[in-house]
Amino acid sequence: MTDPFLTELLDLALEAARRAGALLRDGRPADLGVAATKSSPIDVVTEMDIGAEKLITGFLSDRRPADGFLGEEGASAEGTSGVRWVIDPLDGTVNYLYGLPTWAVSIAAERDGERVVGVVEAPMRRETFHAVLGSGAHLNGEPLRCRPAAPLDQALVSTGFNYVTEVRTHQAEVARRLIPRLRDIRRGGSAAIDLCDVAAGRLDGYFERGLHPWDLAAGDLIAREAGALTGGRPGLPADGDLTVAATPGVFEPLQTLLEELGAWHD
Repeated sequence: MTDPFLTELLDLALEAARRAGALLRDGRPADLGVAATKSSPIDVVTEMDIGAEKLITGFLSDRRPADGFLGEEGASAEGTSGVRWVIDPLDGTVNYLYGLPTWAVSIAAERDGERVVGVVEAPMRRETFHAVLGSGAHLNGEPLRCRPAAPLDQALVSTGFNYVTEVRTHQAEVARRLIPRLRDIRRGGSAAIDLCDVAAGRLDGYFERGLHPWDLAAGDLIAREAGALTGGRPGLPADGDLTVAATPGVFEPLQTLLEELGAWHD
């Protein structure tokens, strides 16, 4: 990569994600999952989530004060530079609460509305994924490529479920009807990591309904730069209705099947 501007954005995203990941890893109480009251573990996770976002936005604002922000925990600023940071300070909150390792910090940079940098930091897996538009995807500095195309019936696909019971019930029905058409389904609990695992060749595909921009911004770029295809409903980009990422050869039949099964509505 020779563009110094994109190099600057990448370096800032990497450092911000590293710092936030260390805060979340080192600041998590050892007994978080067995706290004495029902509300206290959730309160602690919320505090950690907000603290990580403030760390990220503060770090980036100090270095690029004219940039905008969009964050899960409420960070919102228009900015005047044409650059906007899209931040999920803790993707995989329930995993974090229970002490499971599949959680991450996700930071993407957009320039004039186009995603140009993505970083996903997974501290408990000791993995840092990053991508720059047009320059490929990397894991811990090593280039990434998605898996070779496989027939749909041999594809390992991940998904996620909403926490609203009625919505989750429909999503479970979609998964039930989908399972006989695939090798198997996984449920990792972090959209950002699922997208990166498609990039790393650990999954053939991933789909989910109900994602927000901060859930998918960095991971979508990383998956695409690793050679995967991404989108939403047929002909549309990935969005809250549906996000699909898969290897070439799996993407189109998976997307078509999800459309037939109504995966895009509750």
